[in-house]
Amino acid sequence: MVTTIAVLYLGFNYLKGIDFFSSSNKYYAIYENVNGLNVSNPVLINGFAVGRVSQIRLLQEQTNRILVELDISGDIVLGDSATATLNSDFLGNKSILLGTGDIARPIEARDTIIAVLDRGITDILAESAQPVANNLESTIKKINTVLDQLAGEKGKIDSILISARRMTENASYTISRVRNNLDTLTGTFNQAGATIKSRLDDLKPLLANMTQFSDSLKVLELNKTLGEVNNTLEALNSAVEKFGSEQGTLGKLIHSDSLYVNLNNAVKSLDQLLIHMDTQPKHFFAPLGKSSRKIERDRRKAEKGK
Repeated sequence: MVTTIAVLYLGFNYLKGIDFFSSSNKYYAIYENVNGLNVSNPVLINGFAVGRVSQIRLLQEQTNRILVELDISGDIVLGDSATATLNSDFLGNKSILLGTGDIARPIEARDTIIAVLDRGITDILAESAQPVANNLESTIKKINTVLDQLAGEKGKIDSILISARRMTENASYTISRVRNNLDTLTGTFNQAGATIKSRLDDLKPLLANMTQFSDSLKVLELNKTLGEVNNTLEALNSAVEKFGSEQGTLGKLIHSDSLYVNLNNAVKSLDQLLIHMDTQPKHFFAPLGKSSRKIERDRRKAEKGK
């Protein structure tokens, strides 16, 4: 029974990190606040366990500071600038991070190590959250100011909402009408497309006939026809040249003014004759007329009377 009790005691302390078969040295660190540190929490150097927390005591005579006893492996040498940093991970597990300092000036066992209280994740988050909290508070104040202003403009907001509702209803009605018109227009386009397709189907035979007619025109003796047209144009050109020359009757009529002069004299004589007939009709319409001597005598009398 005594052996069993001894084995249980040794096993329990071994699980707590106490190794009875290795030498260790005790060092001390004094903290203002251990923030949940417990006995048997590990002591680490660069993540490697070199000891454990063996005892924690409250120093009431020193304004309730905390004395932490560190049980560190005997082969670890600590300098006079060694530090014991109280650390906490994301899960809240506590440990002591040991800095060996300048081992050229070692310290003795049971000496006091410089205690450092590392900022935990809560402190970091609190510091990071403080500006956010300040900004959030400022934003909330601004929102409250805006809400107060909106409360004073409740009537205007209601009228705006009513107007927006009416605009929405009008837009819905307009969209419905446009949709109906589009349906009608689509039907009309479909009908027109069907009609055009039918007319195009009717035009296909005509187009085929036009193609055949075009092919037939290609077969005609176009060169012979063009030759005859060319000959006709040459004859017409020769006739025009003759008209432009002084040869021939038409050329003389165009280029000589004798015909014009004769015609002009004839018109003048005819005009004088008509005037004479109008003024002296008895010279022409009296019985048997008058002789030229009598006509000349009448003219002299008429001139003397004037």
